This record gives sequence, structure tokens and C-alpha cells, in this order.
Amino acid sequence: MPTAQARPRTRYWHHNLLLIVGLLCIWCLVTFVPAYFALELSRYFIFGWPFSFWMAAFGAPLFFLLIVGVYAWHMARYDQRARRTPEADH
Repeated sequence: MPTAQARPRTRYWHHNLLLIVGLLCIWCLVTFVPAYFALELSRYFIFGWPFSFWMAAFGAPLFFLLIVGVYAWHMARYDQRARRTPEADH
């Protein structure tokens, strides 16, 4: 039987896992969708280079950093809320 303190912890980790799964789905989209459409994207040029090159060289890594930043920002806010009300439901 879960204790009163274990339930908020379970909700905290459930929230954390849902966030991770959502961000991993976005990561998969950013990784595999441009790769799947690379031939079609290579028809468009930016400064003499194909758009697929720009996506691989700059777009995807910047988006990956954005995903990490969103996770860190969101979890920092959620951690602060969890620390303020340790016995309340999160």
C-alpha cells in the first residue's frame, strides 16, 4: 500500500516520464522526417548549399539544444513547485 508521501513522488515521476516521452517523440520527428525527405529538400538552396545540408548541419543540432533547454526549464519550474508543497498533489 503506497504511503501518503509516495503518491506525490509517483506523480512527479509520472509527469517526468510523460515529458521525456513527448520530447523524445519530437526528437524522432526532427531526426527522421528531414532524413526521409532529404532528396526533396535538396532541391531548395540557401547560399549555394542544399536545404537538406542546412537542416543536418544547423537545424537539427539547434533543435536538439532547444529540446534540452525546454526539458531543463520545465523541470526546474516543476521541481520548485514540488519543493514548495511536498505533501500536496502536484
